[in-house]
Amino acid sequence: MSGKGAPELTVKNCGDLRVAVIAAQWHTQVMDGLVEGALRALTELGIDEPTVLRVPGSFELPVVAKVLAGRGYDAIVALGVIIRGGTPHFEYVSHGVTAGLTQVSVDTGVPVGFGVLTCDTEEQALDRAGLPGSNEDKGHEAVTAAVATATILRSVSEPWR
Repeated sequence: MSGKGAPELTVKNCGDLRVAVIAAQWHTQVMDGLVEGALRALTELGIDEPTVLRVPGSFELPVVAKVLAGRGYDAIVALGVIIRGGTPHFEYVSHGVTAGLTQVSVDTGVPVGFGVLTCDTEEQALDRAGLPGSNEDKGHEAVTAAVATATILRSVSEPWR
């Protein structure tokens, strides 16, 4: 299982962070689980008013993330699902989305939580979507990673006391 060995992250003093969640619309059941997990994580962290935007598909995540990073968000969470089919489309979209989101984060200094599932089957995606019976909750994990990184970046940009 891919989630084996995941760190236990403790995130504190983050309730004032501006966080945006961008979610694709394809594969409704999987996406609803990812968004619910992300929103639950934000509530647990004390972030009460995140911006939530829905985009047509995973390929649109990087451009929206780039615009939000330029508008003062402290962390962005990108949620999507790409399921392998019988054509090379899976590889092209997976690579483009991954490279695009990485580029946004590196270029802007704004952490982008990667909650884009790249799966061979819908069953694998459902197992990672944070739904009842799922083994993993990648929406929750993506939020926690992005917010934890944002707090680390904030700590190194503030003067030491």
